[in-house]
Amino acid sequence: MNPAADVDPARVEAETRAWVRRAVIGLGLCPFAGAADARGLVRYVVSDARDIDALLDDLVAEIHRIADADPSSLETTLLIHPHVLNDFDDYNDFLDIADAALDELDLTGELQVASFHPDYRFADTDEDDVTNASNRSPYPLLQLLREASIERAIDSGLDTDAVVEANLETLERLGHPGWDALKAAFRRDAELELQGTRGSAGGSDLPPAGLDGGGCSGPLAPTPPSGSGGDAGSRDG
Repeated sequence: MNPAADVDPARVEAETRAWVRRAVIGLGLCPFAGAADARGLVRYVVSDARDIDALLDDLVAEIHRIADADPSSLETTLLIHPHVLNDFDDYNDFLDIADAALDELDLTGELQVASFHPDYRFADTDEDDVTNASNRSPYPLLQLLREASIERAIDSGLDTDAVVEANLETLERLGHPGWDALKAAFRRDAELELQGTRGSAGGSDLPPAGLDGGGCSGPLAPTPPSGSGGDAGSRDG
């Protein structure tokens, strides 16, 4: 899913939504993600930013939006930025800027930024380690999520260490062939969704793609991060 200069925002959003439903929810990478998706509490935003300054402007705007919104109407935001920070090292560096933005707005401790990238690599892992796939999204994105949602999940008995171990085992069982097949499924799901959307005006009866998220609740991050996604051991080096 290589970003292109003239990428279709609708396709970017559709592929990202398919990834959430097929991988994050479908593989159980996040045990509390389904209800936010099923209840329509996930905001998908495709940024047209072509440089870091423009992306930061978009991020700050989305921070204000989720901070001002009632959690019953908006649980988490995925800010997808296909045109900028396609290099993982550059993306990784930007996470400090994202955290600083929260700090400047006095929202550290209320909101978090979780990190996902097509070339995501956890510290102390090889680039081709399949467990990196837990944070590998179709396009670079920043997830805004509420600290209170994570705290509720932990208070309800969520064992975050067990979640991490389960994710590693799931991805190791899946292997690279399985992950590649899943990525192909993202694209197929997105194409069906796009055809269904276009068909609503032109007669197609193809339904939107997606998996039933079941009874989970909470944000979509595969594991509750400590600080930003980078501070949870994801930053390379």
